[in-house]
Amino acid sequence: MGIVCVVIALFIGFLLGKLYRQRISEAMIGSAEEKSKNIINDAIKLAETRKKEALLEAKEEIHRSRSEAEKEVKEHRSELQRLEKRNIQKEEILDKRSSVYDQKESALQAKIKEVESLQYETEEIKKGQRAVLERISGMTVDQAKVYLISTLENELKHESAVLIKDIEARTKEESETRAKELISMAIQRCASDHVAEATVSVVTLPNDEMKGRIIGREGRNIRALEQLTGVDLIIDDTPETITLSSFDMVRREIARIALEKLIQDGRIHPTRVGDMVEKARKEVELTIKKEGEHAIFETGVHGIHPELIRLLGRLRFRTSFGQNVLMHSIEVSHLAGLLAGELGIDTTAAKRAGLLHDIGKALDQETEGSHVSIGVDIAKKYKEHENIIHAIEAHHGDVESKTILAAIVQACDAISAARPGARREDIENYIKRLEKLENLANEFTGVERTFAIQAGREIRVIVRPEEISDDEMVILARSIAKKIEDELEYPGQIKVHLIRENRAIEYAK
Repeated sequence: MGIVCVVIALFIGFLLGKLYRQRISEAMIGSAEEKSKNIINDAIKLAETRKKEALLEAKEEIHRSRSEAEKEVKEHRSELQRLEKRNIQKEEILDKRSSVYDQKESALQAKIKEVESLQYETEEIKKGQRAVLERISGMTVDQAKVYLISTLENELKHESAVLIKDIEARTKEESETRAKELISMAIQRCASDHVAEATVSVVTLPNDEMKGRIIGREGRNIRALEQLTGVDLIIDDTPETITLSSFDMVRREIARIALEKLIQDGRIHPTRVGDMVEKARKEVELTIKKEGEHAIFETGVHGIHPELIRLLGRLRFRTSFGQNVLMHSIEVSHLAGLLAGELGIDTTAAKRAGLLHDIGKALDQETEGSHVSIGVDIAKKYKEHENIIHAIEAHHGDVESKTILAAIVQACDAISAARPGARREDIENYIKRLEKLENLANEFTGVERTFAIQAGREIRVIVRPEEISDDEMVILARSIAKKIEDELEYPGQIKVHLIRENRAIEYAK
């Protein structure tokens, strides 16, 4: 009974719960439907609002696009109208030009016909004139052509000969002027100091008692010094002075240094003399090397064999006509470089050839032969370039210059040797040379008087006008120059200047 009651109670509770859930569901469903209706209504309202806004924007866009399109259409229409108007104007202009061209063409055709008729008349006149000329001259047309051609050829030959002569004269004048400019420019741009050494050196003594110590017992000290150096010691009454005499400047320099060392040391005997001479010889060798290196540095010539550098240094102790050979070589190097630069050729090679052109003089007092041949042998021995060797060989005219480089070195050597103050001679030799120069010119027939001027660089010859004509003067000048070249030795060049004049004198009484 109790179980049934429980079951009935549970059933009733289940029914009540189900009914309650159903009512809750229905209430919730109703609320949801109401919310959904509200949402739908809100969405519809929002959609309609956005639709209206989109329609307004679309209308505005359409209106704006339509305005722009109308504006572009108006612009295109105005452009088309302008182009159309321009084309119409061009067509009108072309029509006018066409009519003008037609008129000109008509006039041209008329002129062409007129010219053709005139040409025909001209040809007829030419034929008549040709026939008359043939009858008068007695020559046919071909014969006349040959005659005219030959006449023209002769005239052209004469005119060409005159023209060639004028060109040669003008070219010679211009080349001489240009050469003088180049040489003067090279001389102006190169100024070197020169040292003229004599054949003696003087050593100052602290007192006259030192002379006896230098001579030594029975002259053994001075004899040892002279034998070791090859220098003559001149001891005379000159107070506190000893003179060293030798043509070889290297020997003289060694003796001078050795003697000064002996005087400073105070111990003078043959053994000490030998030691000092050896030390002096080493110092001179070092000086020679330094002088050679200084010459290389000053001229900017590099890559020279060390033995050639040493020989260049020896030129510091060698003179020619009183001109220091090393200073002369450096000057020739500078001049050659400057002249080569003006002519547009290799300045380095020109400087090298100028520096080495007298290298043979470093050994010409010890080796047989001229300094030119010795220099060529030295350059070949130390593998100098053939152009340098040729420049050395040709710088005194022993062989003909085959390169511009050789001609430049020859010219610069003459410039350095012949410029005022470069070389000196004693007065007797100078006077004898000038007298010989004048006597040589006086030997020629027709020469009245001769004057050597410009320190022997120019000879002025006055000829007798009744014996020598103007044409013969050229031959006589060349003969005098040739004889000077064959019989005289001189540095540089000598100008031969001939003068011929006629004078008529009468007195009014």
